[in-house]
Amino acid sequence: MAYSGDDGEGTARFWFLKGVKGIFSLPATILLVSFVGFTAFAQQSGVPVDQAVFMTGIVWALPAKLILVGSIHSGANLLTAFVAVTLSSIRLMPMVAALIPEIRAEKTRTWVLLIVSHLVAVTAWVMAMERVQHVPRVHRVTYVLGLGLTLVLANMIVVGVLYQYVAEFPPIVAGCLFFLTPVYFLTSIWSSGRHPVIHIALVVGLLLGPLATLLAPDFDLLLSGIVGGTLAWGLDVLRRRRLDARV
Repeated sequence: MAYSGDDGEGTARFWFLKGVKGIFSLPATILLVSFVGFTAFAQQSGVPVDQAVFMTGIVWALPAKLILVGSIHSGANLLTAFVAVTLSSIRLMPMVAALIPEIRAEKTRTWVLLIVSHLVAVTAWVMAMERVQHVPRVHRVTYVLGLGLTLVLANMIVVGVLYQYVAEFPPIVAGCLFFLTPVYFLTSIWSSGRHPVIHIALVVGLLLGPLATLLAPDFDLLLSGIVGGTLAWGLDVLRRRRLDARV
């Protein structure tokens, strides 16, 4: 297939708009609905609308924002909130490490990749990893920029526009809206996982999560992630050794 022509599939504009159109998809819709729940949570926690909108663009990943708003609501100091948000966001580093080699072209500049890295959250990452294989490598960064920037901007608009209307949301409604996102994340990562270790890690993490909550509720995600990931890696090593022994 040839990619040439000012208005054809060889232009950066074409692939940027392709990324923008990702907003009209089920994953993006679920994310937008989840941000309605975040808006209700921020409003009920006393976070002003301008700060909630700013937070959406700067922090971006939804779980990190929930942690930040929760820290503000509980009266935690700045250092505690910073550490909590940082630990939550570390989980995105492997996603960035997996995505960048898939989209980097020979002449891609580092500062552009840094912008792309900021846009990486689970929804953007899953959508990008599923679709960039069908994008010419020279335009993959442009495509991801169109996708990521549109998701961020759309959710900032959702927070800003709906902030004054969500005050009457019952807590159960906001909770259900939040719950859509982790359910989508789980099913999407499972379906897009290219290696058995991903499936093993998901299963082990789901099994360890409730136990970690009972034993150390303040560190449940951290414990289930570290222990579950390490155990999944060990199980995968054993699986590969058995396969090698059969050959």
